[in-house]
Amino acid sequence: MRKTLRALIFAFSISLAGTASAADLPKRINKGFQAQPIAILSVIPAQAEPGVKVTLSGSGFGENSVVFLGSVEVATRVVGEKQIEFNVPPKLEAGLYALYVKRSDGTTGRSYNFTVLPVRPVLSSLQPGRISVCAAGKDREVIASGSHFGSTTILFFNGAALGSTLISPESISFTVPTVPGGLYHVLVKNAPENSSVPLTLVVETRPEIGYVTVGGEHVNYYELTISGTNFNQNSSLYVDGVQIGGRGGQDMVDREKLIYIDCTKLIYQRHPYSPVNKDFRLQVVNPGGEGSQVITVSAP
Repeated sequence: MRKTLRALIFAFSISLAGTASAADLPKRINKGFQAQPIAILSVIPAQAEPGVKVTLSGSGFGENSVVFLGSVEVATRVVGEKQIEFNVPPKLEAGLYALYVKRSDGTTGRSYNFTVLPVRPVLSSLQPGRISVCAAGKDREVIASGSHFGSTTILFFNGAALGSTLISPESISFTVPTVPGGLYHVLVKNAPENSSVPLTLVVETRPEIGYVTVGGEHVNYYELTISGTNFNQNSSLYVDGVQIGGRGGQDMVDREKLIYIDCTKLIYQRHPYSPVNKDFRLQVVNPGGEGSQVITVSAP
């Protein structure tokens, strides 16, 4: 009887010891995991704009690990035991931040430098998209429209930084420099690492006749004032297909003469053989061969 009682007490004691060890096992396993240090092996990308997804690879991440950028706690997604993700907060200011991971047990990993870039600017239109090569003053001003413009935004004209005026986060004004005719790229940057898609600005050299008026009248000739744009000092005037002027304004046909005033005005000295009005066609052609539209004038 006594032997049987002793055996029961011994078995019960063994059972209690086994239960205690099993209950204590999760704590030991959890304690062992928490002792593992946090190690970040890669940060991709190492710099990004607000809103961009960033992936951290490494070890020691827990299910409730959180990423910090400086003092800012960032919403974090645990992808697996060795990978977590986050998106750069949309309103985070550009600058250099200490990036680190903090586990739920309070363990904090080593910090790494992470650069938050200014938001990439968007350039959507240029108004106007074409200007005359001889435009001056306000006529050379262009409004660049888009989004995400700010105090750090720099406008580039054909690869060179150009002075500009910030009107709003959606518009910037600039004056087109004096350049030959052709196609030019315009883009904006908020940082050296990010820029907008470039747009094309056309600087036109093709002459265009706006209107023709009768000017001063003299004994045996009168003047026709040709107003327009992109006239050249060596432009020629074709009257019914006959060239007048060119080569610096030298006379080409009899006493007919073309006088260059500026890029918007030419004076054609016409010597009519009759005072009766007649129709004739005019066209201005620049030295490079670019010609204006042909217009019909009714005059002596």
